[in-house]
Amino acid sequence: MKRGKSKADAPKKADSKLSVKKGPERASKKPRKSKADKDPNKPKRPASAFFVFMEEFRKSFKEKNPNNKSVSVVGKAGGDKWKSLSEAEKAPYVAKAAKFKTEYTKKIAAYNKNQSGGGSHAAGDEDESDKSKSEVNDDEEDEEGTEEEEEDDE
Repeated sequence: MKRGKSKADAPKKADSKLSVKKGPERASKKPRKSKADKDPNKPKRPASAFFVFMEEFRKSFKEKNPNNKSVSVVGKAGGDKWKSLSEAEKAPYVAKAAKFKTEYTKKIAAYNKNQSGGGSHAAGDEDESDKSKSEVNDDEEDEEGTEEEEEDDE
C-alpha cells in the first residue's frame, strides 16, 4: 500500500516568530534585572496566627498518624481544622502572633537603624548588646528614679 505524503513528512518551513534570535539582534534587548541580594542579618518576618497553630497541630497530627509521610495531607488537615475553630479557640494563637509581631517590629527598627547608620558591627551582635544595655539601664534608671522621688517628697 502506498501512503500519501503527510504534513509531518513535508519539509518544515522556519517560522520567523518562533525562531531564536542570535547575535546582534539579541543584544538590543534590555538587560535582565537581577534580584537584590538578601541580607542574612535581616530579621525574619513573624509567623501569623495560622502558622503558630500549625506548629502545634503538626506535632499532634504526627502522634496520631505516625505512618503519614505526606506534607500535603498534614497541611490540608491543619487548614480544615483552623477553619473549623471558633474565634475564642483561635485567640491564644492570635495573641502569640501579636507578641511575635511586636518583637519583630523592635528588631526590624534596630536593624534599620543599623543599616542607615552604616554600623560596622554585625546586626546580630549589635542586637544582643542593645538588649543587655537596655535591661541594665532600665534597672539603674528605676533605682535612681525612686531615690529622686523620695528626695523630692522630703
